[in-house]
Amino acid sequence: METSDHITTVRDLMLKFARQTGLAPVRPDPQRYLWTDAFALCNFLELHRRTGDHRFMELATALANQVHAILGRHRTDDPRSGWISGLTEEEGGRHPTAGGLRIGKKLPERGPAEPVDEELEWDRDGQYFHYLTQWMHALAALTRASGDPDWNRMAMELAVTACARFVHVSPVDGRKRMYWKMSVDLSRPLVAAMGQHDPLDGLITLHELQKTAAACPAPGLPDLQPEIAVMEEVCNGLAWETDDPLGLGGLLTGAWRAAWMAAQGLFPHPDLPGRLLQAARVGLPLFIRSGTLGLPPHHRLAFRELGLGIGLHAVVGLQGLLKTSLKGPLPSLDEALNGILPYQPLAGEIEKFWLRPDAQAAATWQDHREINMVMLASSLLPEGYLRMD
Repeated sequence: METSDHITTVRDLMLKFARQTGLAPVRPDPQRYLWTDAFALCNFLELHRRTGDHRFMELATALANQVHAILGRHRTDDPRSGWISGLTEEEGGRHPTAGGLRIGKKLPERGPAEPVDEELEWDRDGQYFHYLTQWMHALAALTRASGDPDWNRMAMELAVTACARFVHVSPVDGRKRMYWKMSVDLSRPLVAAMGQHDPLDGLITLHELQKTAAACPAPGLPDLQPEIAVMEEVCNGLAWETDDPLGLGGLLTGAWRAAWMAAQGLFPHPDLPGRLLQAARVGLPLFIRSGTLGLPPHHRLAFRELGLGIGLHAVVGLQGLLKTSLKGPLPSLDEALNGILPYQPLAGEIEKFWLRPDAQAAATWQDHREINMVMLASSLLPEGYLRMD
């Protein structure tokens, strides 16, 4: 499929997403979900860049405002009301991310006295750190695309809050760790275990926000160096290997973002991109051997596979970085990248599979329709999500 066909497909997917979730035309009860909306915002920005149609910039801005107005406030079925930060209406409107942002799950969060139900917890609301970092990345992209530093300010305020509330000292070994899931108001952990790549996402994203602030300065922007130091401490000594396709995609996109910043002298860990590629190099053959890609659609999860597709597209950027714009050494990057290149065609194979009408008719597609649509669009036109300039 040619790039022009990709743009047409992505445009159709994203306009359908806008209609189905109540973004445009606006519905009285828009359905916002933070992970999906972060990728969607990046897709709208790329469609604006590619087509020149200002409607897509308007959709990106409207989406950001709607996410803050809905996920920055308590649910309509919650006895609490207003901004989850506890700020007044006026102050909350100026600082909508100061209390974090809800996930947007269908069910309300588990109450303090309710027993843990691991299956049910997947459908309950709260806050995820790795969703917050995705939204930070999207807001920084919106600042870079629009020139308005206020979006990045909101991302930086979100970063300060998230790092303060998710990071804690383990009573077992005294190390700083992170909760995987917190309550809507960030007052208590809902899932105490740490997400494997959460601190990695935090470290890379916080550097991105600092970079964006330097490029688009404004008075009163927070300095994230204390939060970066905390993320470095949590990351120290952790292993990144995984055979999960979405996790593998995150390693590859993380390697790209870190390498791009390191090449500009804006990331102080030039060895990290190579280490992330080496971790992906370990996990990719394990995922292939699992046989998932040979299963029928009702046994597969599109958004997880498409996350891998997006990461494999980042390999193109890494190749270009090594060839043209590298200003300083990135240890082991070239060797590790050679180990990833044989897997690059998987991105197109995954996209082709999920473009099939029979695949999209499967329950696993329909049950996660919006996130699947948006992730497919991101894999077909990955520059919106991967762009760092």
